Amino acid sequence: MCVVAGDPTSDDMFDIAIHTSGISAVQARVDGAHRIALERDTLTGDWVGQVPTGSRYVIATEIDRLALDPRATEVWFPHGHSRALNKGVGAVDGATFPRAVAAPWPAPRPQRRTSRPLIVYEAHVRGLTKRRARPDAGTFRAAIGELPRLAELGVSVLELLPVHQYDPDEGNYWGYMPLVFGAVHRQYAAGDHPADELADLVSAAHEHDIEVWLDVVVNHTTEENRDGPDYSLRILDEREYYVVRPDGSYLDDAGTGNVIDAHSPQSRRLIMEALDRFADLGVDGFRFDLAAVLARDADFVRSIGDWGERRGVRLIAEPWDMARYLLGPDFPDQRWMQWNGEFRDDVRGFLRGEPGMVPLMIERLAGSPDLFTSPMSSLNFLTAHDGFTMYDLVAYDHRHNEANGWDNTDGHHDNRSWNCGWEGDIDVSAEVMTLRRRQLRNAMCLLLLSHGVPMFAAGDEFARTQGGNNNAYNQDNETSWLDWDRADEWADHERFVRALATVRAAHPMLWEPERWGSRLVTFGANGAPDVDHESRSIAWVVDGLYVMANMWWEPVDFDVQVPGAWRVVIDTDLESGLAGGHLAGTTVTVAPRSIVVLDVTNGV
Repeated sequence: MCVVAGDPTSDDMFDIAIHTSGISAVQARVDGAHRIALERDTLTGDWVGQVPTGSRYVIATEIDRLALDPRATEVWFPHGHSRALNKGVGAVDGATFPRAVAAPWPAPRPQRRTSRPLIVYEAHVRGLTKRRARPDAGTFRAAIGELPRLAELGVSVLELLPVHQYDPDEGNYWGYMPLVFGAVHRQYAAGDHPADELADLVSAAHEHDIEVWLDVVVNHTTEENRDGPDYSLRILDEREYYVVRPDGSYLDDAGTGNVIDAHSPQSRRLIMEALDRFADLGVDGFRFDLAAVLARDADFVRSIGDWGERRGVRLIAEPWDMARYLLGPDFPDQRWMQWNGEFRDDVRGFLRGEPGMVPLMIERLAGSPDLFTSPMSSLNFLTAHDGFTMYDLVAYDHRHNEANGWDNTDGHHDNRSWNCGWEGDIDVSAEVMTLRRRQLRNAMCLLLLSHGVPMFAAGDEFARTQGGNNNAYNQDNETSWLDWDRADEWADHERFVRALATVRAAHPMLWEPERWGSRLVTFGANGAPDVDHESRSIAWVVDGLYVMANMWWEPVDFDVQVPGAWRVVIDTDLESGLAGGHLAGTTVTVAPRSIVVLDVTNGV
């Protein structure tokens, strides 16, 4: 017989299929006692069998080592579960070993493409609502309550940090140490059915015209290196799933101890089954962590691209790993969007007033045509889960990661940030705070008024801070959780971000692919762009929008190069950032470290 893991043959029984080699007998142990011998499938070579639907089971080999089903649809952790108990030896005493749950996957739900400009909001399920005053805070259900605010903000894509099951005892709050690719993280559920709750969140987002993308980590697992815990793949068939060197050590281009072998048919099966499952929940897009690992097999990356076209989902690559940087034309499938690290670095440099940035800004503002054939390929960002928050970019020159336990040696040391003259938030002057607020408005202008697909991290709209921690991967606490008191304090900044999203929506050439035939045109203060090394000003015009950016510490007079009934709608030098729409003259004075936006549609 041939079975597909996760498909019940009846209401009472649940099919499982385990791939392993070099093992002569495999059992499923159900609810800690009942033993079911699995049989070899003559077509696939899998060990197959059935367990009662709803039961908890673990796989046992002939040498009595336990393994978690890598194709599990759900995982349960017993009281006393400890990562250390399974470190380096495999489990022989199953009392605290995690179990797969024989849980059927929810019925398929449709994808939905947003009708609005793509604006991506990267959020952590737990961190988004953990500090909300509600009993289900930190769960998928609580996240549903945030959707009206996000829609009003102009967000059209909610991108969730990994929601697949990871080891809750590992200490990676972000979820980047996966245990099972195709199961939903139990700790994000308010009830007993995490996949159903994720599906409900996706459906609710669609009702608000918001797509849901998932950050997926399929390049490594939580088993780490040889000294890590033995949970699943290492026990069943490590040479099928991992890249193992001739000396028996693991390749580690993910920086986590191991790398999934993208050439392996079994690795591919695990990955594609997981993607199919989440797509069946209505998920609209997938961001692939360290996609350069998968690109070791370019054909596999292209096959994922083919799958994405068939399923109608968007694919987004983080186009690098610890060893390779494949941004732009070097990535093997140009159908994928890519996280544009050059946009992040160059715009940060311009924002803080570095010399020599104007030639690079000409490229970044236009959707990085030096890297991509279409601006749609460029996922523009200044902030994400790793690195400084947007507020911390203007409040800290240095990382402050002492709480992470690595003596402040972890995280990037060169963040291209600028503290505006004072490190941190203690005893900061009103003058410095005024400059920081202006710089935050500048950052959002540069992000939301460029060609490409903009993304910012949850809380950036109200100046969320992590106290200078730029690598809060293990901070499952108030460092990482959104502070809703701060949202009240910075409500004016959120209004400004909302106004910018309105301006972007009013100018389709910034966001409709079919309107990108006429490219963005750049100017300097008095004509052609000033590409001198010391220049710190640039202007651009696109689709009835005229933006003048001055990162010099003196005011700059910009001659209006394109005639029209231009109205001043944004001036970041103003406390609110909103100018009211008065008519502009033929010359516009832009204050130091400020941006002025003219609009013929008066789109605010």
